[in-house]
Amino acid sequence: MNGLNGYTYSGFNGSPSISCLLFGKTAIPVLFENDSCLVLNKPSGLPVQGGEGIRISLDSILSEKISPRPFLVHRLDRETSGIILVAKTKEAVRFFSRLFGGERPGKQKKGRAIVKRYLGVCSGIPQAEQGLIRLALDVPGKGRAKIPRESETSYRLLSTGSVSAGGTYGECETSFSLLELELGTGRMHQIRRHLSQIGHPLLGDDKYGDFPLNKQLRKDAGLKHLLLHAYRLVMPASPELPGGLDLSAPLPDYWAAYAKLVPKRC
Repeated sequence: MNGLNGYTYSGFNGSPSISCLLFGKTAIPVLFENDSCLVLNKPSGLPVQGGEGIRISLDSILSEKISPRPFLVHRLDRETSGIILVAKTKEAVRFFSRLFGGERPGKQKKGRAIVKRYLGVCSGIPQAEQGLIRLALDVPGKGRAKIPRESETSYRLLSTGSVSAGGTYGECETSFSLLELELGTGRMHQIRRHLSQIGHPLLGDDKYGDFPLNKQLRKDAGLKHLLLHAYRLVMPASPELPGGLDLSAPLPDYWAAYAKLVPKRC
């Protein structure tokens, strides 16, 4: 079938048959492709699924531009950028859904089924260089009820820096930290909510963040996006992925001021 921007979607051959899809003028790079799945680097601002008031989503783009249509098996927040995997067949949907739900492939009994790691820039500097945030988060229950559920997010401090920002008391240096984060559970907005709860909200977070600081950083440093990126996905060998998978998604351009803090191993 005809693709986008001169690319042709020609089938599954173990490497991307197209370089990217398009979200308006924004590219959605293809990181990996085989007969079972397609792995994309989702841009910030693109919803994964449709809903009230949402005209364009990753799901609708996939449905319109690729045949047979790939299926979602996990989610990223609208404002979070980075790696997302979609399945190409109904059999692959069932397999990857179980895997992302925590089930291990085949007879594997030890180790994690999937490793998903994020990079995030938060305000301030956590006291401990690494730790586990274990705080309950409310999840939807019956009707409009909210039910608190145990939730876990682990973090590791990679580096720190500062940015100049004005404010009520004039020019000052605002410290920030680059964290590597990993989910132990999968609650909605979990990383964002947990970091806010411990007093180190992500920069650019317009829902759980430090709103006066975000406003000042937008004015003085041009910060317009949430600084949270799903940068790495590691999956074990399986019939759908015979060689396993270890992918890293390049950071968006708006991370330029912070990318120098990212260690080469990331």
